[in-house]
Amino acid sequence: MATSPIDPNRLLLTGENPFIRLSETDGGPITTDASFWRILFSPGGPGHVLFLISELTGGAPRIYSDNIQMTRWLQKEIQGTINPTFGNLETPVVETIFKSSGDLRSFWTETAQSRDEEVMLTWYDLGEPFLMHSQPGSNPQRPHGVCTVFIPAGGVRLTLNGRFAAGRAWPRTRDGRKFSTCALAFSESWLLPY
Repeated sequence: MATSPIDPNRLLLTGENPFIRLSETDGGPITTDASFWRILFSPGGPGHVLFLISELTGGAPRIYSDNIQMTRWLQKEIQGTINPTFGNLETPVVETIFKSSGDLRSFWTETAQSRDEEVMLTWYDLGEPFLMHSQPGSNPQRPHGVCTVFIPAGGVRLTLNGRFAAGRAWPRTRDGRKFSTCALAFSESWLLPY
């Protein structure tokens, strides 16, 4: 009996979701948590958003975006389940312009430029890419399924107006594959059952 190559679930969004989670010591408190999204398709439309909390922000969450409708939908549907701090719909959204540069054989940089701030996120010392696919309901804390291409980063740099975030990336494993507390996540799709 043939198995259908079509995933039976409803597609919520597709795009990218690179992240940076820094700490001073391996397993220590996270000093910077950055979740960047470039969304091609979602119920809120396309756009970019950067969720950031760091010692550089005084420990306060910041949200930078070029599509507030998409951002609020993402907060309610997905980002708030990953990190409840970023699910607060009262957090102001700063109008921001985004650009990317790099070569995935060596480094990747995302830049978020608002009227008063510039945030630069760079991933380097990139590891071997791998495809991860989880079905909806497979994680008891989240109802969604996710299919994504992860590229772990051995090194990262995050700056806010030229000031460097403290901490570093730390190596991890994920189902036997080399991973990191910081990674690029491309071709990312989030799913729910119909």
